[in-house]
Amino acid sequence: MTTDTYFTELSGALRAAGVPDEQVAATVEDLRGHLAETGAAPEEEFGPAAGFAARLGGLAPVPGEPDGRAESWTWTADLFNDRRMLALHGDQGWEVESLDSLGRFVCRRSTTATLRWEYRREVIGARRRTKVLAELEPEGWELCGEWLVYGYFKRPRAATAGPAGVLEARPDAPHRWLFLSRRGKVALAVWLVLVGGAAAACFIGTLGTGGLAITIALASMFSALLTSHLETAKGRVDQRRSGS
Repeated sequence: MTTDTYFTELSGALRAAGVPDEQVAATVEDLRGHLAETGAAPEEEFGPAAGFAARLGGLAPVPGEPDGRAESWTWTADLFNDRRMLALHGDQGWEVESLDSLGRFVCRRSTTATLRWEYRREVIGARRRTKVLAELEPEGWELCGEWLVYGYFKRPRAATAGPAGVLEARPDAPHRWLFLSRRGKVALAVWLVLVGGAAAACFIGTLGTGGLAITIALASMFSALLTSHLETAKGRVDQRRSGS
């Protein structure tokens, strides 16, 4: 079976399973890119087209499309722990749709989801944004959220892992929504002490409500800046270690 014939059969089977045309086109494009890199034949890499389509038939709808069957889950983590938790939850089929105004990951997972997702985080300040997008988008990475100077990218694991990127079983949705590292817990404790002290001062009359609001804003800003600085410093250390 030729490559074109394989993908024609795969596309037809996916459409018959109710996968939207734009999702079919994106999936085929990603899989063709994978084959171009590996040099493998499609049937050898993915198995028979009909069987592979059956496993991929539960592709999550394009973000924004209505799907009453989809699970929704919103969670957050600090900058020391976000990539680890994204990898863990992406492996369970959770797709990040966006980051909300509080920096939380807004996720969905179709009840028929069969795809694992992989994520990466990049610094995308004003100067780097165009360069990073130009490098990652051809590899199938899609920007799914931004927080501070960081951009979060996603892509289906099947684009690079083939059949290994298919989710065999869908675990229950986690009951937790907050995932903090040890350093994140320390930063949160310091923030709570500062804000708690300011609230107490406001209560006894030594600090007005305006002062309380300013204290909370400043504590939050410095906490975010400190966390970002520590994570950047940690990344540089890890980079030097990996390069040595």
